[in-house]
Amino acid sequence: MQIPIEHPAWFKQSFLDLPADLDEALTAGKQGIIVYFGQRRCAYCKLLMEVNFGLDDIVTYTRRNFDVIPIDIWGIDEVTDLQGQTLTEREFSVRENTNFTPSLIFYTAGGTEALRLRGYYPPYKFRAALEYVAGGHHSKESFSVYLERAEGSMAFEPGDLNEEDFFDPPPYALDRSHFPAERPLAVFFEQSECHACDILHAQPLQQESIIDLFRKFEGVQLDIHAGTPLITPLGQHTTAREWARSLGLFYTPSILFFDRHGREIMRVDSVVQFYRLRNVLNYINSGGYRTAPSYQQWRVNRGFKKMGN
Repeated sequence: MQIPIEHPAWFKQSFLDLPADLDEALTAGKQGIIVYFGQRRCAYCKLLMEVNFGLDDIVTYTRRNFDVIPIDIWGIDEVTDLQGQTLTEREFSVRENTNFTPSLIFYTAGGTEALRLRGYYPPYKFRAALEYVAGGHHSKESFSVYLERAEGSMAFEPGDLNEEDFFDPPPYALDRSHFPAERPLAVFFEQSECHACDILHAQPLQQESIIDLFRKFEGVQLDIHAGTPLITPLGQHTTAREWARSLGLFYTPSILFFDRHGREIMRVDSVVQFYRLRNVLNYINSGGYRTAPSYQQWRVNRGFKKMGN
């Protein structure tokens, strides 16, 4: 973005002392705080500010139940985390693995982490996240189970998914724990009647540059609600539905990337467009995850190298 975005005026003007911020929110009768990790030139952050926080019902509900504490992922101001440790905004962001902005962490009484959102989610999903935490559902069930119950998604038989020719057919024996694979692995969790899945396949996955990058992976597509049997990259026998639950997935499409030994490298489990997806694929294919402490730092290092050229 050429023009930096600004936070809404109702975001808390915090001294970045998170224990004090949480105490103040609870004393005011709120459910807790939301720590927002962003960048001033992030297009996805702009969507959050202008689309989600442009809706009166979302703003009213958020302000009634939470104080929002903004963190600049490149900032140098000191933050005191909920364990009393002091570190810079940038160090805090790296530690909390906020690869994608905006990222939000919800904290409730006692400093309990109730939910994380990595990346941008459309208003209907964002409303559900707010209600999940404000209603105390996080203490009873995972967000994915809450969404299944609320949306009744398990009441329908799975339909057809969008197919790509780089997806491997079943059986899904993904075990890499004993012998390393030749290539990294990309696992697509999707579902039928999924508008965001349709957009992924109709737009980014129609670009030859994206397809060529995915051909460097082993690719697997799973229905997030199906009982499809599989062996996970770490050798566990399970089903697609149970694996998705154990991974804490609640958004489709989600793409999870694993290295040759079955360790998860990173995941894209929010709205993603061409440039972010291409950057993620280059980050993994280049081995950048082995040399940079985070995806964002790899992007910065890469930018410096280009400038040097």
